[in-house]
Amino acid sequence: MLKLEGCEAPLAISRRRFLQLAAATGATALAADAVLLEPNRPRLIRRHIPLRRWPERLNGFTIAILSDFHYDPYFSLHPLKASINIVNGLNPDLIALTGDFVSQPLSGDDRKAALAAEPCARILRDLRAVHGLWAVMGNHDYFTDPQHVTHALEAEGIHVLANQSRPIEREGGRIWLAGVNDVLGRTADLGQTLRGVPTGEAVVLMAHEPDFADQVASFPVDLQLSGHSHGGQVLLPGLPPLYLPELAKKYISGLYHIGPLTLYTNAGLGTVYLPVRLNCPPEITLLTLRPAP
Repeated sequence: MLKLEGCEAPLAISRRRFLQLAAATGATALAADAVLLEPNRPRLIRRHIPLRRWPERLNGFTIAILSDFHYDPYFSLHPLKASINIVNGLNPDLIALTGDFVSQPLSGDDRKAALAAEPCARILRDLRAVHGLWAVMGNHDYFTDPQHVTHALEAEGIHVLANQSRPIEREGGRIWLAGVNDVLGRTADLGQTLRGVPTGEAVVLMAHEPDFADQVASFPVDLQLSGHSHGGQVLLPGLPPLYLPELAKKYISGLYHIGPLTLYTNAGLGTVYLPVRLNCPPEITLLTLRPAP
């Protein structure tokens, strides 16, 4: 072999050392992806859902779901901004925002944390849907300052449902959009929420916590829309989610059927406490609803 003058021989490296360096490099890349890339790339999930009581005149009605924004100007801002053009490009009939616009801090002033609702709402107001933007409070909203969060959203034209139902009508067909106060805050009143809804008409319920579905299933509700779980936020292969909050341990992500009730749990846009997502990207959901055959 020709040896060039002035060039040193390459350092010898053992197989074990190589594997150690490769593992360290892989862990660093994985950490960078979990913090810098994956949390900022919303994934669009489309689902077609048949419902027994859904009116024929609203066949093909679409609802876009966004949840768990946990607004901050450094991390959750980016997936939130990225979601606006994606959702508007879908031309949904209605947009459901299922709570946690702000984050309750681990320490410090809870009421001050609610001030993040204003910049969050100013971004969300750019969303467009024929039948409007509708929201409910999440547990972080409730345990900071729900009145402040509500006022911030309504000031930007986002309707907040607080144990209320509203009719949604198109071409002679009608369904009811309902929303309960936060369940963990012990302020949800499903009986009051459904008061005045005519018997036999389809109901879509917004409730932040998905495991509330076990109670909802005994009421005349067709579809529940929830968030809260973040889909687990960090998912390691072959293992359950490292952490799930209360009332999000059973119906973690995606589509479920609980008796006559259909539930969809959105994995959320933002992160809480740690700005990390792994194998669980931010989610935009588009549901297309039709009558069951």
